[in-house]
Amino acid sequence: MLYQKIRIFLCLLLVADVMQAAAQPSSNYPSAPIRVACVGNSITEGYGLGDSTYPAQLQRILGPAYEVRNYGLGGRTLLKNGDRPYWKETAFQQVQQWHPQIVIIELGTNDSKPWNWKDSLNFIPNYLEFVEVFKRLPSHPEIYLCLPPPSFSDKFGIRNAVIKKQEIPMIKQVAKTEHVRIINLYKGMRHEAAHFYDGIHPDKIGAVHMAAYIARQLKLPPHHKIAQ
Repeated sequence: MLYQKIRIFLCLLLVADVMQAAAQPSSNYPSAPIRVACVGNSITEGYGLGDSTYPAQLQRILGPAYEVRNYGLGGRTLLKNGDRPYWKETAFQQVQQWHPQIVIIELGTNDSKPWNWKDSLNFIPNYLEFVEVFKRLPSHPEIYLCLPPPSFSDKFGIRNAVIKKQEIPMIKQVAKTEHVRIINLYKGMRHEAAHFYDGIHPDKIGAVHMAAYIARQLKLPPHHKIAQ
């Protein structure tokens, strides 16, 4: 009886080992690319940049081990009561359905406009809810909140003073509450005025610099580290 129990135990161990090995991808075949979603406004969308947007440049930097998709939409706000809320867009549903593994959120620039910022008391609650939407995805993505880049011009009603003095502290608070990472584009792009063609949007060189800066901030597996 004892001998039979030992045999059964050894067989169960063997089955468990086989199942574990089958569950692991073979080193002879590449694993599926890591899905990176770039959520944002026109700075992400890259209006007029063609394939030179920051997400496109980020794809080139990260390489084939990643699939980067651009979910940027011009003029959109984080505020639900803004003039063009990202919440109401089809892209917001599409990015969730894609089940990204990394989400980079670059919103806030359009929220600084006076007619949007009048609802500033809801900026933190709306941002917290926005992050929670992604945290609840089955893919459990790594989430990064971008501090908006500087506005080198007050065109279109965008106000750098609001971004710097009010929005950025709020976004930092959201990141701390939600235990997610920050990408400080305000700091990273502060010397890039020459490459923001209208003071708001990066040109092709600016998009390259932005993508490189973002890539260096990502928490990637050791074998995917970006050269500093």
